[in-house]
Amino acid sequence: MVLSKLDQALNRPVFYLSSLSISILVLFALISPDTADVFFTDLQSTIIANGSWFYVLSVATILISVLYLGFSKYGEIKLGPDHCTPEFSLPTWLSMLFAAGMGIGLMFFGVAEPVMHFLSPPTATQGTTDAVREAMTMTFFHWGLHAWAIYAVVALVLAYFSFRLNLPLTLRSALYPLIGDRIYGWAGHVVDIFAVVSTIFGIATSLGLGAAQINSGLNYLFELDESVTTQIYLMVGIIAIAIVSVATGLDKGIRRLSELNMILAIALLLFILILGPTVFLLTAYVQNTGAYLSDLVRNTFNLFAYDKTDWIGGWTIFYWGWWLAWAPFVGLFIARISRGRTIREFVTGVMVIPTAFTLFWMTVFGNSAIDLIYTQGIDDLGSMVSNNAPVALFVFLENFPFQQFLSFIATLMVVVFFVTSCDSGAMVVDMLCSHGRNDTPVWQRIYWAISIGLVSAILLTAGGLNALQTMTIASALPFAVILLLALVGLIKALRVEAHKKASLAMNSHPQPSDTDGGWKQRLSTIIQCPNEATANKFVDGIVRSAMENVRAELALNQVESEISGDVNKLTLHVDHGPEHSFVYGVKCAKHQQPLFTCEPAILTVDNSDEDYYRVEVHLAEGGQDYDIMGWSKQAVINDMIDHYQKHLHFLHLVR
Repeated sequence: MVLSKLDQALNRPVFYLSSLSISILVLFALISPDTADVFFTDLQSTIIANGSWFYVLSVATILISVLYLGFSKYGEIKLGPDHCTPEFSLPTWLSMLFAAGMGIGLMFFGVAEPVMHFLSPPTATQGTTDAVREAMTMTFFHWGLHAWAIYAVVALVLAYFSFRLNLPLTLRSALYPLIGDRIYGWAGHVVDIFAVVSTIFGIATSLGLGAAQINSGLNYLFELDESVTTQIYLMVGIIAIAIVSVATGLDKGIRRLSELNMILAIALLLFILILGPTVFLLTAYVQNTGAYLSDLVRNTFNLFAYDKTDWIGGWTIFYWGWWLAWAPFVGLFIARISRGRTIREFVTGVMVIPTAFTLFWMTVFGNSAIDLIYTQGIDDLGSMVSNNAPVALFVFLENFPFQQFLSFIATLMVVVFFVTSCDSGAMVVDMLCSHGRNDTPVWQRIYWAISIGLVSAILLTAGGLNALQTMTIASALPFAVILLLALVGLIKALRVEAHKKASLAMNSHPQPSDTDGGWKQRLSTIIQCPNEATANKFVDGIVRSAMENVRAELALNQVESEISGDVNKLTLHVDHGPEHSFVYGVKCAKHQQPLFTCEPAILTVDNSDEDYYRVEVHLAEGGQDYDIMGWSKQAVINDMIDHYQKHLHFLHLVR
């Protein structure tokens, strides 16, 4: 019944209602931008005044939980079947998650935020060394572990339930531990619609605000006119490139652009590091990291309850809301590219490595900018950050050799970052509207890429971007509630997973493996490296007969079971009603031959001397990495019964 719900590629209720909701909100911001701005600003102010404690507590809970899951006993669990391997190499994976998660923000705030904190520190005296320290500590705090933990927990929940439990790769699956199969009904539709609207507006507002930074860079390089018209033309160009990228798919378009972005980012970082005060920046990075880690707990829970200030609402709560608002998009994208990694690998890759790189970026750009103002007296940089933040990066680069070249790299990076955000956003929204599938028609992805550009251009022209940005951040409050509930469900599911592993490790009473003397035939088969035809014949004969015997015996004991599949993959499925079903399958898997010589007469069908076939056991958790080719029928039956006994022990543990 569940599978029939996923037969159609397009989830029509989510697709049409998301499009309608986006249109209504755009019209509201277009027809009455001032009213929309006031309404959403008041809403955000109310949330900050009354719900700051909830934001702070939620983000702290998320950070602690993700670190615990990554480095506890659950860290060995794979995001996918036990036998699967990562789809992307480590450098490619890191490049893609970094480009989607932080890339454009670092270009915009790498110079601006540290300077802003230095000019207006929350507690330190302005213009002092303490102000420099506090500026970097607070910048690290906003762009460090907390931000990546929010992305990581969404990605972890979605990746686990999708790749491990075969649920759709959409936000609705996060609610599965709470509402079960009702995620396929209207409750799931509402959650996915929320994610679509949040993603479209989050990317559209960023695209609109980022177009100003691209325009500033081109104005500096080529004296291109700075105007709304120019920025709309730039958006059209970005969306056009994004359409090409999204049409070519994840492996070619998004992957190649992300790798290009990472290369450009490292190049620009090294240029500033080498051309700037190198030793000072390396020293500052170590000290900034130490200050950040030593103050982590205090800053995490600091709400300025005794020192009333608007600073926390304008900065920390704003950031927590912004990361939460972006989490459905970034989290789903990270989940999509993380199949096959263990939870420990995932947490290390999504939190530790990107955080270290992000903080190094902030040190190189932020400390260099503050040093120009504080030590060298270049006050124009501080004035530009305060008055026109999009231009701050290019004013900063004026103080280095090869300034035209550096500005060109920076502008190119901003463009590619935005293209990556648009095409990955279109892919994510398309998956949300297609039951989590990524084999959808190209027109669906193009539709959403154009929608992002259209929404951004309309709001940029009408002046409604600020209202929609505020609305997006305000929507983070209900999402935080959903996320905490999903986190509880994930931990509950992982506890069940741990019981399952414990049951598989249980030693049952030894059973005779061969009562018919078939061990000689089994040894001969192992040594001779069976071909595909031999493996298929074994599955269709010995294994199918063994499964039929077990199924018949189960039926005599009023236990329902069925056999499905073919000679390539044959599965016995034993139904236990509302409890976890038992699955025992075998799969013919091709492998490279070992170094010793095999019997030529039974090499692979295509006469290759490099491959042979194993008949490997697969349980519900995935492949178990052992071969039963050549076993007798009795031995195969004993193996099935052994695993079934372990499964019943698992059900005993979780009851």
